[in-house]
This record gives sequence, structure tokens and C-alpha cells, in this order.
Amino acid sequence: MKWKIRDVIIGNQVVVAPMAGVTNIAYRSILKEFGAGLICTEMISDKGLLYENNKTQDMTEILDSERPISLQLFGSEVETMVKAAIYIDKNSKCDIIDINMGCPVNKVIKSGAGSKLMTEPELAYNIVMNIVKNVKKPVTVKIRSGWNHKSINAVEFAVLMENAGASAITVHGRTRSDMYTGKADLDIIKAVKAAVNIPVIGNGDIRTPRDAEYMLDYTGCDAVMVGRGILGNPFLIKQIVDFIETNNFEEEVSLALRKEYILKHLDKLIQLKGEHIAVLEMRSHGAWYIKGLKNASQIKQRIVSANSVQEIKDIIEEYFKTL
Repeated sequence: MKWKIRDVIIGNQVVVAPMAGVTNIAYRSILKEFGAGLICTEMISDKGLLYENNKTQDMTEILDSERPISLQLFGSEVETMVKAAIYIDKNSKCDIIDINMGCPVNKVIKSGAGSKLMTEPELAYNIVMNIVKNVKKPVTVKIRSGWNHKSINAVEFAVLMENAGASAITVHGRTRSDMYTGKADLDIIKAVKAAVNIPVIGNGDIRTPRDAEYMLDYTGCDAVMVGRGILGNPFLIKQIVDFIETNNFEEEVSLALRKEYILKHLDKLIQLKGEHIAVLEMRSHGAWYIKGLKNASQIKQRIVSANSVQEIKDIIEEYFKTL
């Protein structure tokens, strides 16, 4: 089902979460092949952009084939966030600018960014309001249910973000103190959806097509955001899209398809980052792709120890012949 974030038309209700070291161009192009309606880039530092860090600026590159796409920005100061958002608005092909107010990791929290902003609603409001005033692209916000279980404020915070001019809200149904443990609270997503008039994207615990359908039905949210469930599993995107739209999906992913996409992902990483970085990143991705397969833990150890592209390719070829 098509839906909109302001004037951006999105082809289906499956959104890919921003994940550091994962949602770069290499993997995004694969996720798009499997039908992702909207993809969010790895989060980008406002200061990294403003200090003209080449690596950060490279992260703003978008291919036409990836669109519609959302570029996620993080920071904690109004002035630098506005300047970075203006840079993105003028220099990136992205369709949407997303503001990260949900990241729970210490490095981000210490700078006052990510979910730390949920403890400072006035600052968060001023960041969003001033960005909206200064850019043409729609601005969205990703939040958590709250800082901890004594300060669950997602509903009030979402209303504030809507008042600041946000065009959509993503809610991860965990607090910052939960990190990624426990179960996502779908009731908080449902409550946010009831409280605002802009689209709400539900996030948390989407590991199967049935999880996605349940979240849509239970919360009434406009779309689901899939994160860790697609690590080494781009096939989940098509399964969810098919299930939502036809109530049917292919449960088994063939070994041939799995092998094809491990090697395709490796080749795309080589094109994007060169052989050395591709090998380092494929140590994680390769392990995710084979998770759950026969003797996967032994092969994972070999992939993690691999030092060259050819070595990884040989390990994969040899392994899949044994399955």
C-alpha cells in the first residue's frame, strides 16, 4: 500500500532502519532490489559534515535507484544541526531528512545527541523547528519510548515534534535504558499514532512477516521499520512486502539465493570501499548471512579470520558445496 511523508510517495509500508556500518550504498542497493519502500541511511554527524570530513560527506551520496530515501542526521546543537541540514538539503539527492533522537549508544549520548534529546524536549523542539524553517525537504524524527521506564514520554514528545513541523515520526518501542533488550512496547507506538496527525512508523522486534503485520494491525501505524532482522537477511524485506500485500510469502530462502547475495554484497563493498575495508566489513555480514545454517559457527570463525577477498570467496564457495 502506498503512503506519503508530506509530498514523498512511498511504494509500500516497509522501511529500513538506519544502521551504522550496514545501510551504506552497498547494502541499500540490495535492500532496494528486494522491494524496500523507504530506506534510511547510516546516521551522519552534523559536525562531521560541517568540518568537511571526506568520509562523512561521502555518506551523503545517494543513487537515483535508491530513492525514495531518508538521510539521518545526529547532533545536539541548534546552529550546527541547522547548518548540516541545509548542506544536506542543497547537496544530497535524499528525499527526506531524518533527525536521530533514538540512538542509545554511549558515544552519541555523551555528546547530548540521540535519545539524550528526549530528556531535553525544548532543545529537541528548537532543533526540529529551525531545521524545518530552513530546508525544503520533509523533516522526520526517530525517537524511543523514553529515556527509562520512569520517564516514558514518547506521546508528549511526538506531539511536540509535530508542532515543530516534523512530517513523520518513527517510534522504537524501547527506552534508552532497555538498549536492545526485552520486548518492544507496541502500546506506546499505538498511543503515539492516536496522538498525532502525521504518519507514524513503528519500530522494534520485526523479525518475521507476521511480526510486521501484527504491528500494523495492533498499533494502526502507517509503516513498519525493520532493523536487526535484516542483518544478512535482505530476503525478509520481500517476505514482509508480499505478506502485507498478498497475505502470502515464500518462507524458504534457497541456498543458491543466499550464496548469490553474500557474493554480490561482497562485490558491492569492494566497489564502494576497496578490498581491505570490504574484507573487514564482510567478516560481520558473512557471519549474519549464514546464521542458522549447518556448521555455521565453524564457517563464521573462518570468515572472521579471513584476510583477503579471494579467501572469503573460497570459504563461501567451499561451504555451500557441503550444504
